[in-house]
Parts: sequence; C-alpha cells; structure tokens
Amino acid sequence: MLKRITLLLFVFVGFNTIKAQVVMQPISSSVYEFLDEMAQMKYIELNSSVKPYSRNFIAKKLVEIETHKDELNKRQTKELAFYFRDFNKELKAKGDFEKRKDLFFYKDSLFTLSVNPILGMEYGTNSSGNYIHRRNGGELYGYVGKHLGFSASLRDNGISDILTSPQFLTYSQGGNFKINQGQEGARSDYSEALGSIYYSTEWMRLGFSKNNFTWGDNYHGANIRSDKAPSVGYIDFNLSPVKWFELNYTHSWLVSELIDSNRSFTYNNVARDIFINKNRAANLFTFKPFKRLHFSVGNSIIYSDDAIKPFYLIPFMFYKSVDHTYNSAGSNALGQNSQMFINISSRQIKHLHLYTSVFIDEISIGKIFDSEKSSNILSAKLGFKINNFPIKNTYIIAEYTRTNPWTYRHQIETTTYASNDYTLGHYLGENAQEIYLEGGFRLFRGLKASLSYLFAKKGAEHVYELVAGNANVKGLPFLETVVWQNQTVEASLSYEIINDGFVYAKVRLSDITGDENYTPKIYRGDKTTIVGGINFGF
Repeated sequence: MLKRITLLLFVFVGFNTIKAQVVMQPISSSVYEFLDEMAQMKYIELNSSVKPYSRNFIAKKLVEIETHKDELNKRQTKELAFYFRDFNKELKAKGDFEKRKDLFFYKDSLFTLSVNPILGMEYGTNSSGNYIHRRNGGELYGYVGKHLGFSASLRDNGISDILTSPQFLTYSQGGNFKINQGQEGARSDYSEALGSIYYSTEWMRLGFSKNNFTWGDNYHGANIRSDKAPSVGYIDFNLSPVKWFELNYTHSWLVSELIDSNRSFTYNNVARDIFINKNRAANLFTFKPFKRLHFSVGNSIIYSDDAIKPFYLIPFMFYKSVDHTYNSAGSNALGQNSQMFINISSRQIKHLHLYTSVFIDEISIGKIFDSEKSSNILSAKLGFKINNFPIKNTYIIAEYTRTNPWTYRHQIETTTYASNDYTLGHYLGENAQEIYLEGGFRLFRGLKASLSYLFAKKGAEHVYELVAGNANVKGLPFLETVVWQNQTVEASLSYEIINDGFVYAKVRLSDITGDENYTPKIYRGDKTTIVGGINFGF
C-alpha cells in the first residue's frame, strides 16, 4: 500500500513539473514502440492515428506507466528506466538529475537547450552489387518559459547507389537529390532540414513546422498521410479541450515540381524557373466514445494555382464544399482535389490492437457494389498487433492494404496527392495491394529480433478518359493485370546501446519481378541481401 501511495505521489509531482511547451519527438524513435506496447497492456491510452507525439506527452505517458511498475516484467522495467533517462529532461525542474548522454544540455527555470550530433552508416550487399549510405548532421531543441518550444536539425545523406526515387515502390522515405544527382549507379546526395516553433497550453498547440508526420494507424506504411515524401513545411494545430475529443489540423506547403511559365523569367540570359504553388489543408476529428476506442474522421484538399486561401486555414471546414463554392461542382477541370478519410483504433482487449483506416478519393454510396458503375477510388487498410501473448516479450503484426485504381491521382497534375513527386499516401500507390506479417521477440532491454514477410502486387496504371470534361472512373478493375510483384522475407536484429544509438543487421530474401522502373537495380530479381548499420540520432 505504501509503495502504491509513493507511486501516486510520483505521478502528481511529475505532472506538476511538466510544462506545456511542445517539441515533437521524431517518428523513428524507439519510444513509440514501447508506448504502443504499454497501450496494448492497458497501462496508458494513445491516439496513435496521428504522429509524431510531443516530448512532454511522452514524458506524461512514462509517468503513467510508472504507476503500473509492479505489473511490468523485468525487460519492461528496464525499458522504462532507459526512456526516463531521456525524458527526465522534461520531468525534472533542474539539470542535475540522471539523464542520457548529450553533446550539450542546459536547463534552468526559464530556458532549456539540448544539442546532439547525427551520425550513421549503412552497408548493403548482394549478387548485384553493394551500397553505402552515410548520414551526418546535428539536432537541437529547447524550451523558453512555460509555453514556447523550438527545434532544428540538419540531416545530410550520401549514398553510393540510388535506392529511393518517386517511381520506386520502396518503403523507405524519399529524398530530394541535389542537382544532376539521383541517378542509378552514381553517388547521390540529399539533405533534409527539419525545424519547428510551437506555442502551447495544456489543451492546445499551434506552431509552424517542417517535419515528417503521419495520419492513419499502421505498422507498415500509412495510407491516409504517410512519411514517404520528403518533409514539408506546415501549420500544425491540435485542440484537446476534453478527454473524449481531439482535433488535428495541418496546412502544408507542398512541392509541385511543375514550372510556372507565367512567373518564370530570364535575366542576363539566365533562366529563373519557379514552381507552381501547391498546398494541402487537412483536418482529423478524433472521438473517444469509450476508453481505448478511437474513431477518427476527416478531410483534406490539395489546391494550387493561387496563393493561400484564407478559408482553408479554418480547421473545422468540409473543404470539398468550399471548393464547390469557389470553383463550381460541374467539372474537375475547374475544381481542386479533395479527399476524406476514416480511422478506427481499438485497444479494448488486453494485448490486442485492432485498427482500420480508409482513404477516400471518390465514392458513390449507391453504387458501391455495382462492378460496372462503381467509383470506389479509395485505399483501405486493416490490421492487428498482439503484444506479450501468449508468450511474454513477443509480438505479432498482420496488416492488409488495398488501394484501388486512380487513388491518390488527379487529372490536373498540380493537384495530385504528392509532393516532390513522391506520394503522400501509401507507398505502393494506386491499383496495388500488400500483405505484411511480422513477428518479433524482445530478448532484453534494447535488443529486438524480428522476422517479417511481405507480399505486394501492383497493377497497370489506368489512362484517363475524359467524358464531358470529367474523368471516367466507373467500374475500373482491380489488379486486372499485375505488372510488378514483390515477395520478401527479412530477418532483423537491432540493439539500442544508448538512447538513440543503434547497431543493426538484416538478412533479406527477396524476389521482385515485373516492371523494372519500380525497383532499384540492386534489388531486381531473386536476391539475398545482407545489411548492417550503425547510427546515432537518426
């Protein structure tokens, strides 16, 4: 009893030392997997349809988990202590406490600053050749007062052979390569600068950010808003006034990579090319009718041609209707590109996470089951994850994704669901399906072994047919012709030695056939690829 009271006092003190400032934790951080496991054990509650989480939010969740310390196994207890060494920086009032190793850290009653390097290298080899991917840079974040948070980072990448490109159907995040680079068989470099500044209170946050974020529950590629494309700048707004409701809104500045001939010009015989403006406004309303059951619904619009439209800055709007007012409902040639989406997540059964997410480009409710007249232009994902059952420290993931023809596309190139030519949706794009299975065992703190199976297919892209100025999207067959297929089995072992410091190794048996434009040269055909790497802060 005394121990329980002590833990409750710890929670009270912890919550009262956490301020309202916001700095977002990178999605790639291992703490996300730990929080997901704890949510499935019913120790905490998560809205995992929107990521990243803020560091203060994560710190609060760790404090909540601390109240269940008697129920944690040995490995989980050590994991909790490991993450506290990082997030104590949000929990403790002064700088003299047990914490992770940082290049530089300072904290007083007004100001906090943390600075760390970013370093990493990966080597991969198979019968077609090998590659080296090196990463370096640095990151910082901090807080001022009770409501202001900021962050900045620079990640420079150099790779000996191109492995990521808008046309490649690979899961890894894309990069915007430097001029005259990004070609197969040649060294290519790209960098990514991330940053943010937020003002926040206990029930809202508002800020400007250039970051990677995802919408839609998933364990192998979001289909509502993925992080496949390079990061973009956006306004980020979150409103959580009550326990049973949450609103997320973003307004993003996308990259069309289409030249605006009216604004481009020549000066002193030197051409100045300017891209056509491209923006995305999106909202997601999350309702929590029961504990650990979350129902989310939202919509978005891709718009271009002109400057920012003030009405798309209103977080609560149904943007398709707004578009009809300003651009007519009579033709796609006049309007913008709007979408709707739904996400359902349930962790009501201990050990189990059930989820589904649906991205809707276009749908006719009355003709859903009519194979000739339906316009079911959508992507649907269904999956589950089991943690610590029936064997402790294990997990199983099963996920199926189907994306119908024309999804994420649009007949007007300036309003496609893409940025830097990379899709904002599921990485396989339209007319594709994926089955993904994964099982893993967390041997001890920081060490994870996993085995995964991927079976993906992609069909031919459909050519637009215009009828009375509109695209004919009725009754398009799904995977009528398979033009690309990927079957991959991968065994992986990773160890987080220190906070954000990893070593890892993978053995990948893959058989990728079909259209070679979808696959990096090194992975084409039947291959056994061995990968090893080390990184810190990436």
